[in-house]
Amino acid sequence: MTIKIKTTFYLVLNVIFSIIIVLLNKWLYFHINFPNMTLSMVHFIVTFIGLMICEKFDVFSIKDVAIKEMLWTAMTFCGFVVLTNLSLAHNTVGTYQVAKMLTTPCVIMIQMIFYKKYFSIAVKLTLIPIILGVIINFYYDIQFNVAGTVYAILGVLVTSLYQVWINSKQKELQMDPMQLLYYQAPLSAGLLFIIVPFFEPVGNIIAREWSSTDIIMVLFSSIVAFFVNLTSYWIIGKTSPLTYNMVGHCKFCLLLVGGSIIFHESLALNQAIGITLTLGGIISYAHLKMKDNRSDILISKIEECKSLVHKI
Repeated sequence: MTIKIKTTFYLVLNVIFSIIIVLLNKWLYFHINFPNMTLSMVHFIVTFIGLMICEKFDVFSIKDVAIKEMLWTAMTFCGFVVLTNLSLAHNTVGTYQVAKMLTTPCVIMIQMIFYKKYFSIAVKLTLIPIILGVIINFYYDIQFNVAGTVYAILGVLVTSLYQVWINSKQKELQMDPMQLLYYQAPLSAGLLFIIVPFFEPVGNIIAREWSSTDIIMVLFSSIVAFFVNLTSYWIIGKTSPLTYNMVGHCKFCLLLVGGSIIFHESLALNQAIGITLTLGGIISYAHLKMKDNRSDILISKIEECKSLVHKI
């Protein structure tokens, strides 16, 4: 299999798995009211088992690192998965997806305030349609509820913090995403194992008469969650950020259609306008960031050439 065919294969798989996991989780919340934290814990356990199997087949190598180095990262990883799943459970699929788009401006704000990172005026301007589109979508969502909005906002904040921290931790420890996930998944599962009894009815879960369909759907959801991570990390490592962003936009649109068809979620005209604004802002942001990255690479190469000339 050539690298081009292999890349296309992984891109298609990632789109399919990413759509399936959102719709599967929504189905579990909608039809059997499966507890959110418990589902996240099962996902983490299955992901860790999957990573152990991958390591045995030399998909990646384990890097030794002190557990204390990974604890805060695991906590935020655990928090963002739980909160985004709670957002999915209490919002429509469309609103859940649109809310996630706020992660981009939130990450930029964190980097500007706490890391003094510079962003061009053009990049900052793309944040206006993103934020405005999300606000419009939430305001006109016919299933609007306070709990769903709170979970969505908290999910965005914790997800943004996680993304900033994981980027910093990856550089600090010189680890790839799968090596980090190998530590994050079991640590997060352990944290949830401790706190789940305080927030969710464990006794009801154990006593419930589970049908074979319920069990299969939970396991299927966990396996798909693992493959979402696996294909995402492969794409990030083997393609450009622009490719990954474009795949994200494709998933965004397909999930809106999927939520409308499977869960009969109606979409008001004003919501459609909000979604269009948000998507337009995200695409503009991705385009500008690619231009900035190419400029940075060019400047870096010029500086290297200058350095070589001086040495000669």
